[in-house]
Amino acid sequence: MPTTLPVTLEQSARARLVVAEGQGPERSVNVTLRYESADPLALQLVFPAEATLAGTDVTWAFARTLLDDGLRLPTGTGDVHVWPCGRARTVVELHAPQGMAVVQFDTSALRRFLLRTYALVPAGNEDVESVVDRALATLFGPDTER
Repeated sequence: MPTTLPVTLEQSARARLVVAEGQGPERSVNVTLRYESADPLALQLVFPAEATLAGTDVTWAFARTLLDDGLRLPTGTGDVHVWPCGRARTVVELHAPQGMAVVQFDTSALRRFLLRTYALVPAGNEDVESVVDRALATLFGPDTER
C-alpha cells in the first residue's frame, strides 16, 4: 500500500466572541480552522493571541463529528459543546479551568471547511489504527509501534 504524505487544511473564519453582560462589547476575531490528515478524527480551532487570556495563540482540538453534528442539533459533553443558532450561525462553547468562551461562526464557513475535510478523508475512511499507534508511541515510547 503506498504511503501518502500528511496534508493540513487551513481556513480562516470570522467569529464573534460573545461576552457576559458587563464585560465589554462582543468582538470579532479571525479564527483558523485546521484539519490534519495525520489526525483524521479531529479538527482544530486556533484562536489568535489577541483573543485569548494567555496572550498566546490557543488551539482547541475536538472530534470532527462533533462539529458536523452540531451544525444540525445541540451536541457535546465535557469541554466542547456545539449547536445551531438559527439558520445562519453556529455556536461553539469551550470550557477550560480559566473560564468559558462562547463563539459564534457563520454556519456556511464551518460547513465549507467540513466539506473540504471530508473530501480529503471521507467519513469512515479514517485510519484509526495508525492514530492509536502514534498516540501510544507518544505516551509510552516508540517500542509500542507495530
